[in-house]
Amino acid sequence: MQDDAKRPYHHGDLRRAIIETAMDMLHEDKGWQFTLREVARRAGVSHAAPYKHFPDKATLLAEMALLGFDRLREALTAAKPRRPSPLREEFFAMARAYVRFGISNPSLYRLMFGTDAGKAVDVHLNDRARAAFGVVIELVERGQAEGVLRKRDVRGQAAACWAQVHGIALLTMDGLLPPERFGPNAVDNALTALLEGLAN
Repeated sequence: MQDDAKRPYHHGDLRRAIIETAMDMLHEDKGWQFTLREVARRAGVSHAAPYKHFPDKATLLAEMALLGFDRLREALTAAKPRRPSPLREEFFAMARAYVRFGISNPSLYRLMFGTDAGKAVDVHLNDRARAAFGVVIELVERGQAEGVLRKRDVRGQAAACWAQVHGIALLTMDGLLPPERFGPNAVDNALTALLEGLAN
């Protein structure tokens, strides 16, 4: 067993220790096939300890997915230009940040959009997941208000943006946009086509 100095479990913050340990295992193992018993052992706590906060593995996976959406929202928000900028510049900055997030966190990203995380609660209807989508809605609303984007149902346009950028992220993660086939600027070209399709 690990000595106390190496344990992530300190000051009674059991919930945080369990989540952080599971996140580390997700990253290292490139999947979420671990058990709560394995998470407990890795965290240096009793086998029963995780159940104080997570009645089953699905509940833990749901919380991990929601943390992923928290981080995605933060990444999208941080990508916004600090100075007032044309919509096109902000659109590309946020879309690239989205793709980078997926590439940098492939296992977490797949968990966020997979079915396993939704077995305990409907992750995608949670306010934290909706907040990430809300960043996209705000961008579309701005584009329509400025007359840059066509006046259409905002949620429909935002869904189109999310769907295409999500697909680009997955294809990039899986190495399915090779420059030999799609050219050296496949991601930017796809984003340009998306924006032009929404443009006024």
